This record gives sequence, structure tokens and C-alpha cells, in this order.
Amino acid sequence: MSKLTSNQLIQLNMYSVYTEPPEQKLFTLETLLGEQTSDALDAIQIVSGSPNKTVAASYFMRRLGMFTAMQFYNLATYDEVWQGKKSRLTFGAKTEFGNLAVSIFAHADDWQDVSDSNRQDVIRHILLDECADVIQQIRTVSSVSSLTLWENIFGFLLWQYHVLLSDPSTADAARVDLDLLKNDALWEGIAARSLFAVYLNGRDPSALLNTQVRTTCCFSKDVPGLMQCGFCPLK
Repeated sequence: MSKLTSNQLIQLNMYSVYTEPPEQKLFTLETLLGEQTSDALDAIQIVSGSPNKTVAASYFMRRLGMFTAMQFYNLATYDEVWQGKKSRLTFGAKTEFGNLAVSIFAHADDWQDVSDSNRQDVIRHILLDECADVIQQIRTVSSVSSLTLWENIFGFLLWQYHVLLSDPSTADAARVDLDLLKNDALWEGIAARSLFAVYLNGRDPSALLNTQVRTTCCFSKDVPGLMQCGFCPLK
């Protein structure tokens, strides 16, 4: 177990991740991946005000994408990640910047230290258990494409690695993690090759800022209170 500092708690909030119990609990990662996927997506649609389940599913993966970016930020900065049980990762309704949003609530004692020897396994776990499994499950109750959902995650990782690689204190660790994310072997059983490497197309994250890097629309323009994202291919 790793004890989170006050600074880390503030940083978590910046990713819409909170360590106190939600006032309005919606579902957990466990129930989302179980038999309540449709009910969870209905709740997401209501809270976000999305016009249909396709938009709601995409909205949710953007929210989960922030959690994923938080995981890799903590990995590069503190050699720590959230490694709790799926039943202990809760999604709840919370007002953020004047809009009701689906936010993430975790237990502070579920952050664990990561050693160099198990770094690859940890990244594989994030990709498979926290991303791919959710994408596969949420597509059983919506018509959104898997590429759209992966690109929703990658948009946050793109900015995150631009920041991490630009900071001398995190650049070395971030480069190790980025190289692992581009390693096809870590994507075995998820895709034929690294989807993040395909997304980057041989370029560094910083070189792709302010470019039309997405190939799909994330539908954020269709969610009340949100705007068209900066990577939208429909511009």
C-alpha cells in the first residue's frame, strides 16, 4: 500500500478522480463488467444528458480515459498506480465546472508501488483489464466502434506524455512506459499490434499536438455542456 500525499490527492481531482465516497453512486467497475452494463449505460446517458447510447458510451470512455491518463502519470512520477479490486472503483454523479458528470471514486489505500521488474505486467493489466475489457463490454449494449473508444483514451495519453516527456524529472520513466505502450507484445489478445503505436504513427506525442490525429469523432460536441474536441476529424 502507498500513502497518497496531499499533492497527489489534488492531482487526482484534476483527473476527476476522488477518494471520498460519492454522494450519488451509480455503479462500480465490477457491475459495469457484469450483468448490469445496460443499466450502467442508461445511468451514464441520464447524467451526461447524451442524446443516445452511442454518445453516452463515447462520453464514458473519455471519462475513463482521464483515469487511464492518471494511472500513467502516477506510474512515471511516483512509480505507483491504482491496483484495487473492480468492486472498489466506483462511478458516481458529481457536478464539475457547472455540469453534472460521471466521476470516478477510488479508495486511497488502493494505490500500490510498482517495481521495475513488474512494470510491464502493470501496463499490460491497465490495457487489458481497465481498458480493453470495458470497451468490449460497453459495445455489447451500444453501437459505438472500438476505434472511437480507444481514441478517446489515446487523446488523454497523447497530452499526458507530451507533459511527462517535457519534464526532466519524469522524462526517463515516461519514455520507458511509452516504449512499452508501443510494444506489440503487450497488446496480445487485444489487437494484432499496438494500437497506441498506430495512433502515434511513428511520431512523438509532442509532434502531434494541434494536429488532426484522430480518425473518428468522439461525439463530445453532442454532449450538453461540452465542446468539439481539438483533435476532431470533422473540422
